[in-house]
Amino acid sequence: MEYAPPRYAQVVAEIKKRIERGTYPRGSLLPSEHQLVSEFGVSRPTIVKSLSVLRADGWIDTQQGKGSFVRGKPALEDAERTRPARDVIELAETDVTGHLVQAGVKLAPPHVVALLGLEPGARGFVRQRLFTEDDEPVELASAWLPLDLAAGTDLASPDLLAESMRAHLASRKKIRLDHAIEQITARQPTGEEAELLCLSPDSPVLSVIVTAYDATGKPIEVSDLVLPGQRHEIRDAYPFA
Repeated sequence: MEYAPPRYAQVVAEIKKRIERGTYPRGSLLPSEHQLVSEFGVSRPTIVKSLSVLRADGWIDTQQGKGSFVRGKPALEDAERTRPARDVIELAETDVTGHLVQAGVKLAPPHVVALLGLEPGARGFVRQRLFTEDDEPVELASAWLPLDLAAGTDLASPDLLAESMRAHLASRKKIRLDHAIEQITARQPTGEEAELLCLSPDSPVLSVIVTAYDATGKPIEVSDLVLPGQRHEIRDAYPFA
C-alpha cells in the first residue's frame, strides 16, 4: 500500500516549498489560520498542528497577537523531525482533533511504574485521548502522572483542555518540564488498542514512550503513544559535533 502523509504533513511540505521559492519571503507574515484553512481545505486543528511543526523546525516564528513570520530555510532543512509525543505535551487539547477516552486513577503498567519510579503495583493517573484525522483514528495517546502530581489539576475533567499538558502542569503545580527521553519500538496492538484504532490484531504499531523530567532529573510524566504502522513514519536529523 502506498504511503500517504497525514494532511498536516502535506500542509507543512507545501508551506516549506513556498518559503523556498520566495512566495513567502523571509520576514513576511504568513496568511492567517483562517486563510490557510480556506486555502488548503482542512480543519483549523490541522493548520494549528502544521504551524507548530514549522515553528519547532525553525521555519517560522509566531508573535502573540501578530501572527506567524517567515524565518527562512533552516540549516537542517532535511531535518523533518516527526515527533508525535511533542504534540501530546505541547499542544492544547482543543487544538488537536479527537476525543477523550478516559481520565482517572488506574493500575499503572510495569513500564510506567519503572519510568516514574513508582512502587510495584502502584496506581497512577492516566489521561488517554484518541486522535483522529478526517474522521480516521491515527493515534492513541496516554499521559501518565504520579497521583500527587495529578491532584489539584483539571486533568480528570471529561472536557478537552484549552491549554497544553505542559502549560497546565506549570500553572497548577508550578512544574517546569526540562527535557525528555524517547523510546520507540514496534509491536502488535493489544485488543483494546486494535479496537480503538480500527486495526486488525496482527497489524503492526509503533509504540512511542516519552518520559518528561524536570531540571533535577525527576520523572514527571510518561507519554505512551500507539501509532498505526501503516499510517506513520518517524524521521529525525541531527548535526555531527
